[in-house]
Amino acid sequence: MAWRLRLVPETTNINFFAIQWVTFGSSIFAMVASLVLIFTMGLNFGIDFRGGTTIRTESTVAVDVADYREALSGIDAGDVSITQVFDPSFREDQHVAMIRLSAREGEESVTPEVIAEVEAALQTIDPAITFPSVESVGPKVSQELITSALLAVLAGAIGILAYVWVRFEWQFAVGTVAALIHDVLVTVGIFALFQIKFDLTIVAALLTILGYSVNDTVVIFDRLRENLAKYKQMPLREMMNLTANETLSRTIMTASTTFISLSVLFIFGGDVIRGFVFAMLLGVVLGTYSTLYMAKNIVLMLGVDRSDKTKKPGSGEFANVDA
Repeated sequence: MAWRLRLVPETTNINFFAIQWVTFGSSIFAMVASLVLIFTMGLNFGIDFRGGTTIRTESTVAVDVADYREALSGIDAGDVSITQVFDPSFREDQHVAMIRLSAREGEESVTPEVIAEVEAALQTIDPAITFPSVESVGPKVSQELITSALLAVLAGAIGILAYVWVRFEWQFAVGTVAALIHDVLVTVGIFALFQIKFDLTIVAALLTILGYSVNDTVVIFDRLRENLAKYKQMPLREMMNLTANETLSRTIMTASTTFISLSVLFIFGGDVIRGFVFAMLLGVVLGTYSTLYMAKNIVLMLGVDRSDKTKKPGSGEFANVDA
């Protein structure tokens, strides 16, 4: 008999509703806390959204942020942010820094003259320093990008809502979208809490999270729909537990393999994609959690139209044993 790796036993009997108010309440608290963090601390917008210029430097001499700042102190370059970049993939003599310049008041962008002054000032510290990339974004473009990013995430959520509604029932669609909002909102809240740079790559990660999370949720809901036709007299709460246990092995295996792949990218992929990968790692964990502990709870609260038509949508109660 062939040996197969199992992360969970072949048959499980976990009661996912045993502490339903704790798990569901924790999700609501995390969403509210994320909103508070976003509106109080704000997001650390990258150059894509904030406007200005980012200069990437490379040198064989170790980066001294204090020396860089002192060299730039005599330049009227608006707000200056200097960050040393660390990456395991860098050579031993490869030292990288990111210098972010905001446009001076009254100007729409950082002028080429200011960029040239900055580069000349840094060359006084290390004449061999190079500038592999210089990226500039104007304030008008950055505002358009913020609007487009919000619309992209909203359009993705609406599309998923319509898809699940057509394929299943409206209760499933509401549960799915609530779980997706949870995943995206908490991810953005964590970025606000730790002031991690938020740019267009993070928006791409959020859209990817939507797709990943809905895939896991749809698999469970598809099995639940089969069980609704198979076990017509089984209470909805028990049926949901049965369905979650039947698909648990697949859920954990998918999340684990995805997490391992992303972890490798996070460590060795380089600083350019690290923010994107970190958002995806959060999305995998949150997506798995919300599928098991949030989406199902909302469907249980709303109730479903059983195949024998004796139960009506909305007749379910969160703590009841039947819908």
